[in-house]
Amino acid sequence: MSLYIDFVTKYPFLSAIIQFAILGTLGEIVATKISGREKLRGPSLLYKALIWAFLAIPIKIAFIGFEGFVVALILHGLLPESASSGLWNAFSRSVTMNLQFGPFLVLLHRALDNLFSGESNWRNIDKSLYSLLWFWIPAHTVTFMLPREYQIGMAALWSFSLGLILSYFAKSKKGSEENVRPSV
Repeated sequence: MSLYIDFVTKYPFLSAIIQFAILGTLGEIVATKISGREKLRGPSLLYKALIWAFLAIPIKIAFIGFEGFVVALILHGLLPESASSGLWNAFSRSVTMNLQFGPFLVLLHRALDNLFSGESNWRNIDKSLYSLLWFWIPAHTVTFMLPREYQIGMAALWSFSLGLILSYFAKSKKGSEENVRPSV
C-alpha cells in the first residue's frame, strides 16, 4: 500500500489518469456486458479509455479546488466552523462540488462520448444529472472522509460502481418492457 501512496503523492495527475482510465473503462466494459449492448472493442474501447483519462484531470482539479472552496466559505462565515473537518466537511465539499462542477462534468462526458461515437445522443441526460443527487453526493461524502491519498482512487471505484448499477437497471427495465404485452 505504501507504493500506491507514494505514487499518488508524487504523481497526482498521472495516478488519477491511470486510475480513471482503467476503472472507468472497466466499468463501461462490464456495463455493456450486463446491459446486453454492443461490446466495446478496438477503437471504441481505446476512445473510452482516453475519455476517462482526460476526465481524470478536471476531476482531480475539482477535488483540490472544492477543498479550498469550503475553507473559503467557512472563513467568510457562510458555513459554520464545524464544517472545517469530519463528516460536515466531507458533506459540504461533496454538495458544493457536485452541484457546481458535477453538471459540467456530466455534460462534458456525454459530449466526449458523442464526439468519439460520431452520434448526437443526449437521451437520458436528465438521469445522468439526477445521479449527482442520489449517487454522487453520498458517494463523495464517503470519499472525502478518506485520507487525501485514497480519494481519487475511491472516486474511480465509484465510477465503476455507478456503471454497474445503471446497467443493471437498464437491463431490468429492458426485460420488463419485453414482457409487457399490448392490450387489444
